[in-house]
Amino acid sequence: MMKRTLLLSLVLTFIASAVLAETVTVITKENAIREYAKFFAPVKANVRYGDRLEAFATEGDWYKVKYGPSIGYIHRSAVEKRTVASPASYSRKGSSVSESEAALAGKGFNPQVEASYKKQHPEMKFYLVDSVERYPVPDRDVVQFIVAGGLRQP
Repeated sequence: MMKRTLLLSLVLTFIASAVLAETVTVITKENAIREYAKFFAPVKANVRYGDRLEAFATEGDWYKVKYGPSIGYIHRSAVEKRTVASPASYSRKGSSVSESEAALAGKGFNPQVEASYKKQHPEMKFYLVDSVERYPVPDRDVVQFIVAGGLRQP
């Protein structure tokens, strides 16, 4: 009887999760599904712009999601409850749009907006921002920095 009750409970939990699940789409160039709802929790899976995740719970500003075989957390700022166009759909004859340009366009930022901003702010050194964006910093180094500096994780 106990086994039957436990099995029924598990089946009902699974069905409730499936019914309550919704699809969210990654809107950042790349992001991580984390083991728990913290920015520097261990990474369980990496996701990219346009990837669709099954969200079945929330924990504060985090969604608990399933992506392939991985279950973990992603911050709500990295996903939206809408479908995003794939980078391939941005292509047209004679031109091609990179994945990062597509991600920025999805957020309302595009080459025309950047050009306008550069024109309005000639003192800005955009090449420095570009070089910083290309510099990879492993999560473990960021965590060491936080610990060494006595900072709190968000």
